[in-house]
Amino acid sequence: MEQGLLHLYWGDGKGKTTAAMGLALRALGAGKRVVIVQFLKGGNSGEIPLLARLGAEVYRGKAGQKFVFQMTPEEKAATRELQDQNLAAAMARPADLLVLDEAGSAEELEMVDVGQLKKAVLERPAGCECVLTAHTPPQWMLDAADYSTEMKCHRHPYQKGIKARKGIEY
Repeated sequence: MEQGLLHLYWGDGKGKTTAAMGLALRALGAGKRVVIVQFLKGGNSGEIPLLARLGAEVYRGKAGQKFVFQMTPEEKAATRELQDQNLAAAMARPADLLVLDEAGSAEELEMVDVGQLKKAVLERPAGCECVLTAHTPPQWMLDAADYSTEMKCHRHPYQKGIKARKGIEY
């Protein structure tokens, strides 16, 4: 069985999730089994229903729509529990491609069990390709990555007060 490689898309620029979901689409088009976990994302995003209709197993959501820094301790605990449940469910599914979107932020914000996250990534089945996204990845992700692509922001419409647009940023 071919060894699956580890992709890491990281940085402060736009495109990390877009790159990960593009690879998921490519894998689905090639008949591969795709499992996606989106940490800390609960709002609507245009690609998710389509990827699910095409056969991707998608696990996402958080307890409420607040940012972690806005959450009460109870909301944080509920979100951590949901993130751990989503990761465990994803790990139980057979996958040729495992996408762990916002894995770096989930770890940084203590919203996922780090041991379980490392196991999902570092002990994945031999043929499973894995994609991680992160703003600031922990060192273990940087060290383990076969592909490491930094997305660097030089300019963004948000800096001009332009809000996220459906179909483009979400």
